[in-house]
Amino acid sequence: MPLNSARKRQTFEAASPLLFQGETVELITCANVGSVSVRRQVATAVVVGLVSAGTMMATVRPRQMYVVLTDRRLLFFDASTSTGKPGRLLMDFPRPHVSAGVPRKGMFGLTVVTELVVAGHDRGLKLAFPTPCRAEGRTLAEALPSSI
Repeated sequence: MPLNSARKRQTFEAASPLLFQGETVELITCANVGSVSVRRQVATAVVVGLVSAGTMMATVRPRQMYVVLTDRRLLFFDASTSTGKPGRLLMDFPRPHVSAGVPRKGMFGLTVVTELVVAGHDRGLKLAFPTPCRAEGRTLAEALPSSI
C-alpha cells in the first residue's frame, strides 16, 4: 500500500503554494533520506547505554521526508514532525540537475534504495523507500535520468 491519501493530500497542500505557474505534481511519496554511519550508530548506543545504566536503548536513522516530484523540481519536506504531517521545505532541486542510480533492494528486501546525484554537489543523496512506498520509489528513480 502506498502513502495514504490523507498524507498525500497534506503534502500536496504543503507544496502547492511553492509551485510555479503551470508546474504540476507528478508523484508524492516518502523516503528515509541520507545515511548514518555504523560508527555513529554504535557511539549513540554506547552513550545511551552508559548514561541509562543499560535500561534504555537508542538508535539513529536517516531523516524521514516527504518527496514531491513535479515536472520541474524535486522537493523534500520534513516528515519527522510530532503530527506526522509535512513540515517545512528542507530541500528543493531543479529536476534537470538531478539523476538517479538504479533502484536496488535494501536490507532484507523490505526497502528500495537509490542514490540521487545532484549537479554541483560532490556527494550523492541516498534515498531508502520503506515497504509502503517501494513501488513509488522505483517510479521516482525511473522518472529521472540515469546517473550511470
